[in-house]
Amino acid sequence: MSEPASISGGIAARYAKAIFDLAKEDKQLKALEGDLDALEATLAENAEFRDLISSPVYSRDDQGKAISAIAAKMGLSTLVANSLALMASKRRLFVLPQLAAALRGMIADEKGEVTAEVTAAKALTKDQQNKLAASLKSSVGKDVKISMAVDESLIGGLIVKVGSKMIDTSIRSKLAALQNTMKEVG
Repeated sequence: MSEPASISGGIAARYAKAIFDLAKEDKQLKALEGDLDALEATLAENAEFRDLISSPVYSRDDQGKAISAIAAKMGLSTLVANSLALMASKRRLFVLPQLAAALRGMIADEKGEVTAEVTAAKALTKDQQNKLAASLKSSVGKDVKISMAVDESLIGGLIVKVGSKMIDTSIRSKLAALQNTMKEVG
């Protein structure tokens, strides 16, 4: 990991731990999860918001005012709104994506959940996702939440990532393995 990325990760981890501990103490984990949904959706959809948190052009004061207005408009909890205001005053809003990821991980650990990143050639139905989650739960031992992505280049099959484990049953990888085998023979 590069030095700036590790520094950002460290900053995000410290803020995440503090926010998580306060939310847990106040029994506000459900509200925190809702706030994360809203923040992640805004980060994904709004380029101006991403510019606000990452651009050095905005002053601390401008960032603070803007983030307070955005938090009020989004209806974020007092804990998250105050945390974002503090991060703006310290010029730390640039770690917001890493903060959200760290908080998601902490909430999942608290709930005894693990997220499986599933990539398929075409979207799985809800029933297929539930069956896959049940199958993964038996091998992982925790409740599994599916994060679905579609990649038509797989041709068929799935790629499933749970933690550091990866299962690749895609036709693309089988064809690549067959091609390598043929190169070795010929």
